[in-house]
Amino acid sequence: MPDFAREIKQITVAVTQGDITRQDVTAIVNAANSSLMGGGGVDGAIHRAGGPAILAECKQIRAMQGQCAPGEAVITCGGNLKAKYVIHTVGPIWRGGSTNESTVLRNAYQNSLQLGVDNEVSVIAFPSISTGAYGYPLQAAAQIATTTVSEFIANMAEQETLKEIRFVLFDARTFDAYKDALENLN
Repeated sequence: MPDFAREIKQITVAVTQGDITRQDVTAIVNAANSSLMGGGGVDGAIHRAGGPAILAECKQIRAMQGQCAPGEAVITCGGNLKAKYVIHTVGPIWRGGSTNESTVLRNAYQNSLQLGVDNEVSVIAFPSISTGAYGYPLQAAAQIATTTVSEFIANMAEQETLKEIRFVLFDARTFDAYKDALENLN
């Protein structure tokens, strides 16, 4: 159950504190690295919880298209997760804000959402992309994430499938930043 939610054009946008690998949703988003081979943080947790099927599909994607560029997204099965799909997106590494990090982060959310809509996802769960090892400032990232989701919904064509976009945040500090950003959306 979400800790805080609001409706935007009949789609619930929610924030909750918890473990994204345990969410009973249609798709979870993985804050992946460009290699798609797993890593630390949420990426490692998703690969561990989802099992070898996710990595096998990531290897197939790499064989077809190479690495996943920052801001782009690809989709695999959910393996052993409750989620049917994992959408892998690569956020920006924070370099002080002078190398288009905000545009790359916005693209990571938009491209993930579009893949969700294209695959008829009803509930999609996001972690806080790029705020761990990639060092993106938390408040700024939360603002970009919630604004991008709101704009995506506002610009979305009529559809019947997508019902909820959920931010699943691992700790209280991150939860508070996303809750504040969602509460303060215009």
